[in-house]
Amino acid sequence: MKLDNRTSTISEKSYNRDDWQGGYESLSQEYDYWIDDIEGEIPKELEGTLFRNGPGLLDINGQRIHHPFDGDGMISRITFFNGRAHFRNRFVRTDAYVEEQKAGKILYRGVFGTQKAGGWLANIFDFKLKNIANTNVIYWGGKLLALWEAAEPHLLDAQTLETLGKEYFNGVLSEGEAFGAHPRFDASCALDGGAPCMVNFSIKPGLSTTITIFELNLAGEVVRKHAHSVPGFCFIHDFAITPNYCILFQNPVKFNPIPFALGMRAAGECIKFQPSMPTRAIVIPRNPQQKEVQILETQSGFVFHHANAFEQGEEIIIDSICYESLPEVEPESDFRQVDFEALKPGQLWRFSLNLQDKTVRRILIEGRCCEFPSIHPDKEGRQYRYLYMGAAHAETGNAPLQAFVKVDLETGEKQLWSAAPQGFASEPIFVPHLSNSGEDDGWVLALVYDAAHQRSDVVILDARNFNQGPVARLHLKHHIPYGLHGNFTNEVFIK
Repeated sequence: MKLDNRTSTISEKSYNRDDWQGGYESLSQEYDYWIDDIEGEIPKELEGTLFRNGPGLLDINGQRIHHPFDGDGMISRITFFNGRAHFRNRFVRTDAYVEEQKAGKILYRGVFGTQKAGGWLANIFDFKLKNIANTNVIYWGGKLLALWEAAEPHLLDAQTLETLGKEYFNGVLSEGEAFGAHPRFDASCALDGGAPCMVNFSIKPGLSTTITIFELNLAGEVVRKHAHSVPGFCFIHDFAITPNYCILFQNPVKFNPIPFALGMRAAGECIKFQPSMPTRAIVIPRNPQQKEVQILETQSGFVFHHANAFEQGEEIIIDSICYESLPEVEPESDFRQVDFEALKPGQLWRFSLNLQDKTVRRILIEGRCCEFPSIHPDKEGRQYRYLYMGAAHAETGNAPLQAFVKVDLETGEKQLWSAAPQGFASEPIFVPHLSNSGEDDGWVLALVYDAAHQRSDVVILDARNFNQGPVARLHLKHHIPYGLHGNFTNEVFIK
């Protein structure tokens, strides 16, 4: 098997927008097969399961949805076992997915602009949003959960990917109660005597916003739940943890519900960025006995994702992907026609929150357009050295993600592997080697859309050396629409 390890050397614009658009076509078919078309070799030591989630349908029976974030969730599962790999995908059978597939048309409004046919009269005062279960998928406490941050998770069978129903954690969640799509995993929780735990949050926005913190033990039981009220409307997708704190960034936005209520706009189209307002860092103690919430202000910006956070003396250090402003969703826009060059890129910034004098310092770590940061799972909430991200091919400007970058936060060294001009990247997942001999001893796994062959590849990079190119590229028989988040588990779910 021949493996092409050449890194692309593309001048001018590194992509063609028509090529990029191919990754935003629906995949209606569900597959189940061993992957046999492989360049390179799958490391025999790599064993376990990569789960990915994202919008599998970008239309309902030909009716286009307005934004990919409104697409029905589809789980992809890549199982690594004995030097081989198996692929399976399946849609999450939410109630709304089943109803719309049966009806053959859009029946629900989407948060990011999808409306029912018939104009405002068909949508006025319809506040029922569908739980699309499309944002993340985790395996925790023996349960496979598809997450969407505005409602409860869906429980799946890890062997078959069958949808089993909604998960309420033994009644801790009520029907329709939100459970975030971006949980964090503490490898050694002091509140649990050093045992691992999962930390998550939810928000209930309004004139003031309620933030609820959940912590679950290895059995998947909620062992801590506490709620806090903060002033103002919050639009928060991600958060970060340290051993003692949860940190959330309150982006400077305002929400006008009137066009939504009158059926003229979707909820996400009613959120407007406020550049004159500060971004606020909300610091919540993880110990429920400590109820003081601290709020620190910094200059205006918009944060979707955090890489990591850790405590250093009186400061909390948090590394985040920050945008100059929120890319707003317009009612008559087409996301496939986005003008990348007209938008400012996401960049990696380090924020230093001083809890004593209530000040925030920030410095730029990575100026290249980047997103979807990933680290060694044992370093979550702790000081760390290595960081992996999806990135643009070029050092400057805004563009689709076509590469992966490794950043050494200690030396400043950076390694890049690019799939340009016809490859388009997704979220990388770092998987440690079982020997766990070093922080970057392992692999980086990711899906890359190959526009030349209209299919997706599972790419395996040696985390220690991006410069040598992939150790293996697994060619799927089809494409997978651009996804959102996923996770790796050492468990193997295949007979």
